[in-house]
Amino acid sequence: MKKISFIIALLFTITLKAQVGMSLPSYSNSNSKWIFGGYAGLNGLIGNGGGMTLHISPRAGYKITQDLIAGVDGTFSWNSSKYVSSTMLGIGPFVDYYFKRTFYASTNLRQYFINSKIKGVNNNHKYSNKETALNIGAGYMRRIGSNTYIQIGATYNVLYDKDKSIFSSPFVPNIGIIFGL
Repeated sequence: MKKISFIIALLFTITLKAQVGMSLPSYSNSNSKWIFGGYAGLNGLIGNGGGMTLHISPRAGYKITQDLIAGVDGTFSWNSSKYVSSTMLGIGPFVDYYFKRTFYASTNLRQYFINSKIKGVNNNHKYSNKETALNIGAGYMRRIGSNTYIQIGATYNVLYDKDKSIFSSPFVPNIGIIFGL
């Protein structure tokens, strides 16, 4: 169980986010209120047990005001190594608020569905679980282009239960780039 928690914690230790503003249904309208983006990553582990991790986090939102964005984001992770294989799917709403494009506050409610298999010589132990996380956070942002910002911040899962959670910590630092804000 500790191996599963450790692997899942590694997946969520640093979350990189990118948002791209696009207009709907035509991409030519620069005044669009829709925001699309996300994160994708592929990691390989070297050494005894090695393995591979794939992580995808799509995001879609709507600018309610210039400083308030609400939408839906999700996450999918797949991990396979000599000792464990797992998949995790999470989905839920988010709200972001930007203070003069210098600071931001963020919250998201996400329901996670987890399936894992611990590989062994004589037996394979299968594990399925689900968990709800309510992450509330804030951070600093700095302009690095005309409509491009870098964000550095953290969130805290207020629903975290040390004895029941699949995550090793309620604290999640994040670094991200936003395009089209």
